[in-house]
Amino acid sequence: MLSLHELNWVKTWIQMGQPFVTPVSPTPLSDPRWVAVNDELALSLGLAPEWWRDPRALACMAGNAPPPLGQHWASVYSGHQFGVWAGQLGDGRAMSLGEVQLPPPPQGTAGHEGQHQGTWELQLKGAGRTPFSRFGDGRAVLRSSIREYLCSAAMQGLGIPSTQALCLVASDDPVVRESVETAAVVCRVSPSFIRFGHFEHFAAAQDTDALQALLDHVIHHCPPGLAVTQVDEPDNADPTIAWLDQVVKLTADLMADWQSVGFCHGVMNTDNMSVWGLTLDYGPFQFMDAYDPHHICNHTDSHGRYAYAQQPRVAHWNLLALAHALHPLVSDGQGLQAALNGFVPRFEASMMSRWAHKLGLPPSLQTPQALMALEAWMPAWLSLLARHKADFTRSWRGLARLTAELAEDPKADVRSLARQHLQLTLATDPDTVNLLAQHRTWLAQQGLGLNEAASVMLGRNPARVLRNHLAELAIRQAQAGDVSEIHRLQSALKNPYTDADQWAQYAQDPPDWAHDLHISCSS
Repeated sequence: MLSLHELNWVKTWIQMGQPFVTPVSPTPLSDPRWVAVNDELALSLGLAPEWWRDPRALACMAGNAPPPLGQHWASVYSGHQFGVWAGQLGDGRAMSLGEVQLPPPPQGTAGHEGQHQGTWELQLKGAGRTPFSRFGDGRAVLRSSIREYLCSAAMQGLGIPSTQALCLVASDDPVVRESVETAAVVCRVSPSFIRFGHFEHFAAAQDTDALQALLDHVIHHCPPGLAVTQVDEPDNADPTIAWLDQVVKLTADLMADWQSVGFCHGVMNTDNMSVWGLTLDYGPFQFMDAYDPHHICNHTDSHGRYAYAQQPRVAHWNLLALAHALHPLVSDGQGLQAALNGFVPRFEASMMSRWAHKLGLPPSLQTPQALMALEAWMPAWLSLLARHKADFTRSWRGLARLTAELAEDPKADVRSLARQHLQLTLATDPDTVNLLAQHRTWLAQQGLGLNEAASVMLGRNPARVLRNHLAELAIRQAQAGDVSEIHRLQSALKNPYTDADQWAQYAQDPPDWAHDLHISCSS
């Protein structure tokens, strides 16, 4: 195990140089202090358990000292924001430290969860102004940095592709937003931070050479384990189209992941879309409380462009923008359109597969007939949740627990179990009782016993998610000088599919005051 400076630092992305990245200098924090460290991620990177005790590590993660490679870098990109072309954007407050070559897993082991062989880029968010800051100060506040740190951990626990967060550093330096807050820096880690907007930028500049170089880079530096299409196979006459096909599939799968846990991103601009199907840029996100397909998590999204039910459609629109950017690299646009046309069927198949999994049927048993049988059941179930404003996470978890109790006692009264595990108005609705019976019939038709189905359901329907009010409580305590709630939440979200008494408080209905929380893009 190594110190931060002893890791195998390499230059894969930043060696591209200008016009892709430019050297920058961070703005130091006054008296920085550690807030939180992700020990498991540190282990995956090859860091020693006490790596953060090295004073050089704190200085590096605060932006107060040069990184091991000696230079920070910022990247330029453009994009569409709320459907409108915004022109040049870029890393306005993010700076790359470089990339770390991951160590191989110990011989005879599968490696740490989430680890792949390749490189991970480390990036400081909130370390100061860059040439792409426009009118911003380059800072991030403690409030939003805590949310990003915790949601990165939550997504990792849920098994949803995402950038990760290695650590969080804070300072008492003032930062002016709607009010005066304090500064923080989060170290984000990802196989790649390349976005749709990178391609849009060079397409808009009509720099075909740079556009081609960017495409060549992403094709030849695909993070292991993320590829779903072999872009460089001889049968693929056009690698540009083959690569877009891969991005379409990864994005469709990510949208299905989000929808399956009630996650709303809030700012699905093209510059916030990863070309590797990773959840990127945590701003005014929310895991829905009461199910509402039209739920808007971003207080500034007045027209609901990024509402929960709109996310797949917006992702498709963003892919269209990416395809448009790639057009100068192909001789025939029909291939790009064909790749785009694959989004809807891929998303629908991925979505139905995830619903079936949440209902107890693992992918290995998901036949076309089994999935087709759910085409009427799922809309009816979601309609019930919406009608009763039932909590999304607790309703799915309650259905799993109800199934588990029926497995233990098949003669148990279903109505009584429903009242025990589901919201009362939902439990007493006659349509709910009918759907529960249909669910059991469907499982039996697949040859699946209730014991096996319940085990699958409990492993796919989380007991805990990062609700807004939980993050808010951790933020308020941290602002008062107590960061212990951040650590507790991080631990609780590590294994969200378990019923642990010590984390029971995080699985409860949100308090009334939570409904008045309004999260915006301000960070």
